[in-house]
Amino acid sequence: MLFILYYIVAITVLVLHFTGVLARHNLEWLVLVLAVTVFPAVIYL
Repeated sequence: MLFILYYIVAITVLVLHFTGVLARHNLEWLVLVLAVTVFPAVIYL
């Protein structure tokens, strides 16, 4: 269940990044947070 929630958040952040919404609202740091959280998720699998 948590993995599904994680992937939904990740896809949402990536879509917002590529559409430019994060840059307009100065939230590009969310992409970096997402990148850092990928490694523990992959190791856990």
